[in-house]
Amino acid sequence: MTFLFTLVLIFAAWALIILVFFKAEIQSTKERDPAARGVLEIVLLYPGLHAVVAHRINHFLWKMKIPLLPRALSQLTRFFTGVEIHPGAEIGKGLFIDHGMGVVVGETAIVGDNVTLFQGVTLGGTGKETGKRHPTIGSNVVIGAGAKVLGNITVGDNSYVGANAVIIRAVPSNAPVVGVPGHVTKQEGKKMDLMMDHVHTSDPVMQHMKDLVRRVKTLEDKTPGQ
Repeated sequence: MTFLFTLVLIFAAWALIILVFFKAEIQSTKERDPAARGVLEIVLLYPGLHAVVAHRINHFLWKMKIPLLPRALSQLTRFFTGVEIHPGAEIGKGLFIDHGMGVVVGETAIVGDNVTLFQGVTLGGTGKETGKRHPTIGSNVVIGAGAKVLGNITVGDNSYVGANAVIIRAVPSNAPVVGVPGHVTKQEGKKMDLMMDHVHTSDPVMQHMKDLVRRVKTLEDKTPGQ
């Protein structure tokens, strides 16, 4: 009974810390996940939130130059949440990691405020570079499931990276990017819809193919005997 009571106290203290110090992350989860039915559910059952909370602790220990422990705790967090965030990464407020499984954030990555990462996202490097070798993600950015953002590049504020895109070049602000490698799609200068409307993000490669098919059809119709 004593062990069980101690475990309950630890769990309650953990939940209280989240409620007090992670209001921005709780609010971002409520706003961006229609499945979130209440604060208690978010605090207790969302691994993405738990990964962010653990990272705050790990990052503090990392900045204090404490050896081994921050990396060990980050690996423990990975085991429990499926999210691997290097303790050296800099994470802004309001990060929402949806589902979380398979998310990887590298050591020198910088993530702005109110960013959304879906499952399978990688913010990684491209080789054995030293120094700043991971991407910088602006504020209000959405990165779709399975997308890979690689190298010391910048993704501008309010941009959207489509699911399974591979981004190896800088992305301007207010720009949707899709494809392998990533292609910026046009939105006539309008701010990207941050409600995560994946279905209506245009694909420039597919649009070019449709244009080519249309031109071929036009030429066939103009060719006698066809």
